[in-house]
Order: sequence, then C-alpha cells, then structure tokens
Amino acid sequence: MTSRARPVFGVFCMRITQRFVSQLCVLCVCSSCLNVVGDSPVAAQDKPQDHAYAYFHDEVPEIPWSIHIFKLQRRRTDFEFCTTLGSGNTLGMATVSDQVKSLPQGWGQPIAAINGDFYENTDNYPGDPRDLQIRNGEVVSAPAGHTCFWIDQNGCPHMTNVESQFRVMWPGGRSTMIGLNEKRPDNAAVLYTPTMGKSTHTSGGIELILENMPGESWHPLKVGEIRQAQIKEIRSTGDSPLTDGSIVVSIGPELVESLPKLHRGSTVKINTETNPDVSGAEVAVGGGPMLVRKGKPMTWPGFHIRHPRVALGWNKEYFYLVEVDGRQRGLSAGMTFEELAAYMVKIGCEDAMNMDGGGSATLWVRGSVMNSPSEGQERPGANALVIVHSKPKGNEAGAIGNNTP
Repeated sequence: MTSRARPVFGVFCMRITQRFVSQLCVLCVCSSCLNVVGDSPVAAQDKPQDHAYAYFHDEVPEIPWSIHIFKLQRRRTDFEFCTTLGSGNTLGMATVSDQVKSLPQGWGQPIAAINGDFYENTDNYPGDPRDLQIRNGEVVSAPAGHTCFWIDQNGCPHMTNVESQFRVMWPGGRSTMIGLNEKRPDNAAVLYTPTMGKSTHTSGGIELILENMPGESWHPLKVGEIRQAQIKEIRSTGDSPLTDGSIVVSIGPELVESLPKLHRGSTVKINTETNPDVSGAEVAVGGGPMLVRKGKPMTWPGFHIRHPRVALGWNKEYFYLVEVDGRQRGLSAGMTFEELAAYMVKIGCEDAMNMDGGGSATLWVRGSVMNSPSEGQERPGANALVIVHSKPKGNEAGAIGNNTP
C-alpha cells in the first residue's frame, strides 16, 4: 500500500511514504503554492522544524483514503488550545467555521480547529455536549464517563475517562447528584448557568434560584470547587430565566419529596468534583474512544465499518489534528477505529483519541475547511477544539503541553 501527497493550492504539502511516515519529513511544494506553515510564506529549502505548525494532505489511492493533518510544535509558548460553543457564549449548533468566527477577539488568532464532542440535539437543548467541556476555565458541560482531553496547570495533556461527582449539598449534610446545562429527567436534578441560554426550558418539579454569598462568586463555575450560595427564590412553574450572575438548581418532580425542607435564605453548596480530578484545567473536551496509549494502538473485537473520522494525538514534540474523509466513492472510504489508531501511531502519536466523526468530521486551517465533508458541506455541531496564536507566555515551560505526564 502506497500513499502520496496531493498538492493543494495555498498550502505547504508533505509526502508520506511507508518508509518515512513516522518521521513526516519528506516535503513537496507546488511551484505556485503559498503555505500554511508558520505565519508567512516559506521557501522550499526551509525546514519544517523552523515553523510552529504545518498542514499536509495524505492520500492512499488503493483503498482510497484522503487524510488531512495539522501538526503543531508543543514547545511554542505562543499557541494555545481553546473550546467553542455552538452559539458563541451559549449552547447551540453551528459549523466549525462559524464557531471559530465566534471566538472572543482577545483569545488570539485562530489557526486550526477540529469538531469536538458527540452531542444531543433535542428540542430546547440543541448542542448539549455529551461529556466534559471547559471553556476558558469555565465548566459548561459535565463529564459522562467517556474519554476526555484536557491540559492541566503544568501544561501536561491528559486523556482518560472522566466521571462526574457534581452534586448539590443540602443543609444537614445530605447531597443530590446533578447534571449541568442539559435536559432534566423527572427523576434527576440539573444545575443551569447562563451558558444554557435564556432559560432552563424545564417543566414540573421545583427550581431553586441561587445567589452568591457575601464576598463569594460562583462565576465562572470551575471544576473541582465547592461554592456556597443562598436560595433567593423557590419556583414551581419551571422554565426559570437565566441571567448574568444567576444559577438555578432544577429538581425533577420524582425527587422533590426526598429533599430536606428548604426556604428562602437557606444555604446550599455546589460541588463540581470529578474523578480523576481535573481542577485547574482551562480547556477540556470530550470524545472517545481512546485510540493510542503510550505508543500502543487500541484494538476492538468484531466487525467494524469505515466512516469519516477525526482524531487528536500527540507525542513529546507535537500535537496532531487529523481528519479522514469517508463515505465518498473514489475519494475516501473512511477508517475503522483500528485503522485510525494504527495511522495515528504511524505518524508518530504516543497518545491519541477519537472525536465525533461522520458528517461532523471537519478540519479547518487558516480560514478554510481543508477536508471534503461527507454530506457535501459542513454539518453543524456542538463544540470545536481550536488552536489559537496568542502572545508568548515568557518561557518555553509555558508552552501548551510542553511537559509530559
């Protein structure tokens, strides 16, 4: 099986062969091409290690596969990861291109992005991420036990299943597990913040409108903290409004009878612990399954179907954003999880995880969607993982993911 690089106008192209695939070191340049390597056009003699990032396109005609890869140096202090929401500052649905446009200007210049987590798209709760999401330090979606990616306070990237221990702690010591910014079942409780939107969109049960304790503030809500709040109001009509500074605990009707007696002015605590502890993370996004761990590809029993795929991977030197086109006869068949895991190992990843794929599969670089979406156009999704170019942080130790676990 051979692979070849397809020239793409406006990009710096790489050729991947079986012999050199793990080194990613053989370059080809169109005679009229500019590039997406670093921040300015480069000459053919420039070495890839001189630039912070590079995009290239790999083709395997025999299958066929069409694969798009963005590679970023981990040692650079002037690049960071961030996550987006479908409606800018609230949950919703939008394409990766539109989500990138919604990034606050002060976060830096977007360089590359992939679609993020799987999601729910139910009435009144469009774009609810399936798992953990942290956006600029604020937790906007609770983990659900699947594989998640985050970077800790020391710059170390992590990938593991994360479980929620989010709960509201009542006077007297009892507690109730809670979800976050999601559809509330009748037998459960959910915490809502303004990230949800204009209101909770609930009915039935009761809702506790909470306000800050004197000298404290819950906003932004962060993982791994315990915050106190007072009950400002108890509502039984549902669909409570969400405004800046507000927070609402919605209790399903099947749970109401089990609560302690509550009244206006009662103090409760909101606990946002997780297992493992992801305290201090400024960015996190869910996905899964895990593809590669410590250089070893995962395996899956049984028969698997090829689909369009997106993956995030890394080693000690680089991060990789990878998209595999699929469901397009003559262009690309897509990959199984095992094929994707093996490919991530071949290009040098020591750790890698799958993201949402299918019609959602998107790789965006410097203003353009580089891949061929399987539905003929970008499909809206709940969130995206974006690399932005920001100001240097002062020293190499501050580079994103510069340290290894």
